[in-house]
Amino acid sequence: MLDSSQAHAPPAFYRRDVLAVARDLIGMTLLVDGVGGVIVETEAYDRDDPASHTFRGPTPRNAVMFGPPGHIYIYLSYGMHWCANIVSGEPGRASAVLLRALEPVAGLERMAQRRGLANPALLCSGPGRLCQALGLTGSQNGLALTQPPFELLRRAHEPPIAIGPRIGISKAVERPWRFGWSGSKFLSKKF
Repeated sequence: MLDSSQAHAPPAFYRRDVLAVARDLIGMTLLVDGVGGVIVETEAYDRDDPASHTFRGPTPRNAVMFGPPGHIYIYLSYGMHWCANIVSGEPGRASAVLLRALEPVAGLERMAQRRGLANPALLCSGPGRLCQALGLTGSQNGLALTQPPFELLRRAHEPPIAIGPRIGISKAVERPWRFGWSGSKFLSKKF
């Protein structure tokens, strides 16, 4: 059960280096309208990163990443799957953290209904699955994580962190910018 007394992440949490934010998100709880879980896997992307949507500059699609930190950047991948990122760093830095997986803990019935399956290990293990389970679509693109429907709750303790190369990309794959809860059965892919 979630502890509703947990403090929310303050705006300053997001205005830090994207790698620090990506690492520190592991173990935090993300809820969307009360549905969600503990973040167990993230990936960092920066403007100077050839794998980032912002590498070639601002476009209508990536405009949210050039905006203030602490907002959610949601995009459609391959025309089929929504993916959610948390804008991080200094305003205008155009860096963000991709949410790759969570351990579902709240609203499991709603997640199972949205995903059409009940296996908790598969509900949110991957960026597209995570968005489908939480009901995230392009309609929430640009919203602040400090406002409803979002709640991002601080972690109670620091979990064991695994670090490795990002997955599902073809550029800058060697960068160790993927972070995860070491040993979690809810990861999209083992480290």
